This record gives sequence, structure tokens and C-alpha cells, in this order.
Amino acid sequence: MKTSLLCTVTAAVIVATIQTALSEERILPVPAVTIYPGDTINESMLKDRTFPENYRFRTAVVESPRVLAGKTARRTLLPGEPVPLNAVDDPKLVTRGVQTGIVFEEGGLSIIGVGIPLQSGTMGETVQVKNVDSGRVITGRVQSDGRIRIGIQ
Repeated sequence: MKTSLLCTVTAAVIVATIQTALSEERILPVPAVTIYPGDTINESMLKDRTFPENYRFRTAVVESPRVLAGKTARRTLLPGEPVPLNAVDDPKLVTRGVQTGIVFEEGGLSIIGVGIPLQSGTMGETVQVKNVDSGRVITGRVQSDGRIRIGIQ
């Protein structure tokens, strides 16, 4: 009787320990291949990897593959390693020194020109741009199509 009770209690403790160990794991997205700086990340480049809950990461890491999809690598990301938050960035839609369209719209008036950004920028970011025609430096907001909207923001 005592032996069967002891076995039952031991089995219950083992099952509880295994369940606790399984619940303490973290599943994180990691690169399946080497991703180089400037590469745009898509979900096919990622896989899930399980880490123990007590694993200590050197920096804050990305916890969802949806966060990584569409981002650009800022440095080399190695296969199987967690992706630090500061290792990825939004893609740059305008590049410093590369001509892009500038747009001014107010009411029914629309003026389109060409400018040279003085800094690279992502969507929604405010950047300075030099108007090619006038040579004046103006400030505008990067649009999703890569043009810069100037005027009242």
C-alpha cells in the first residue's frame, strides 16, 4: 500500500515537473539562413526556436516573426540566434543624395518637383530635402511611395 502510494506521488511530481518545464520555454523567431546588412527580412527566412525560460539574452530580442517581416537588417544575423531589437530597422524609402519627388498640396493646388534628400528616411519620418530647381532646403515627410510631402504637415 505504501509503495503504490509512493509511486503515485512520485509519478505526479514527475508529471508536474515536466509540465512546468514545458511551460517555461520561450519560442522565438530566429534566422534560418544568414541575413546580411541591408537585406529585407521575410517570413521564409525565419524559423521558430525554443529557448529555456532561464536563458539570458545579451540584449532585448524580437519575440514575434510579424515584427521582423518587412524590416531591414542593420547587421549580420546568424542562423539559430535570437534577433536583437536594435539589429533591424524599417526600410529606407528615401536615400541621402538620391533624387526623389517632392510634392506640395494645399486645397486644389498641387506642385510636383524634384529634390535631393539630405538624409535617409523611413515612411512618416521628417527629413530635410534640397529643391533641385531653387536650391532651397525644405522640410518634408516621407510618404509610402518614396516621395516627400512638403508644406503643412
